Amino acid sequence: MSDYRVREEKMKRRTFLGAVGAALAIAFTSGASLAADWPKRPINLVVPYKAGGGTDAYARAISKAAEGILDVPVVVVNKPGSAGLNGANSAVGARPDGYTMMMTSGGSFLLSTLTLDTDIDALESFQFVAQVGQLQTSLMVPTGSPFQSVQDVIDAAKADPGSLRWAHSGRGGFHHVGGLGFLASNGIDAQDVPFKGGGPTRAALIGEQADFGFLGVQQLAGFEDQLRALAVNSQDRDAVMKDVPSFGELGIPFAAVSSPVIVFAPKDTPAEIVSAMETALEQIASKPEFAELLAPRGTGPVYQKGVDAKATLSAMKNDARPLVESLSN
Repeated sequence: MSDYRVREEKMKRRTFLGAVGAALAIAFTSGASLAADWPKRPINLVVPYKAGGGTDAYARAISKAAEGILDVPVVVVNKPGSAGLNGANSAVGARPDGYTMMMTSGGSFLLSTLTLDTDIDALESFQFVAQVGQLQTSLMVPTGSPFQSVQDVIDAAKADPGSLRWAHSGRGGFHHVGGLGFLASNGIDAQDVPFKGGGPTRAALIGEQADFGFLGVQQLAGFEDQLRALAVNSQDRDAVMKDVPSFGELGIPFAAVSSPVIVFAPKDTPAEIVSAMETALEQIASKPEFAELLAPRGTGPVYQKGVDAKATLSAMKNDARPLVESLSN
């Protein structure tokens, strides 16, 4: 190759590398500038469920309690459908600029991605911003039930396998999978009766259409004269419904399936924005107003940083996987 051609090739490489460097510098500067200016307009918080549910209640409490912490409104956008995946699909493809985030029931979201046909991975398709609450399933019976304890339920189920009927809010949801974990862990069998949502499940149980049910412990609030919660499906008691014992303290085997309420951001959202929102959510979750807004629903703040929320959901996936696999058998 001639000296001229060599020099020409070197110049081309320098030009190319310079262009790449300039592009990277512009991208970095733009990202940093975007993070520094955030937020300048309302933040849309996608809730992939209908208004009125437990996750929606958390989102609306965030929206109100954010005043004075964030300089812009937090707008709740309900996008129900496909067991929470309709809203998740809209959020995962949103512009990663910090103005669209998703708040969802982490356990239900995880189970939907494991049981339904979707490309979304609950652990990898989004960035975890923070956990702000906790929805826990619990074993409940009507107040007229002869079952006074969890052991009573287990003994009755073992005495006549398959004779008891149990209610939940839909197959594949975290209440259903939590109930399956309880049955499998204690070697018992019962007939499941699915209903569409927590409210209908509670009504059916009050009406004694089932012998027991697995539904959110917060569903007990205001219905203490009609329902009796025997235990929460966790190692420790619920942070709000503190009078209900836990399977852990009772020594009853169970599967640790619950639903942390988590805020997610699109995958490529700048780290500075995710960090700023994480800090804002920590401040919001610590405001007395936030707890006051949730108290009538039987729920309350349960905060974890994004990295810890991801670890929690990852551990839950390990517990839930064999139960999910049993659904397809």
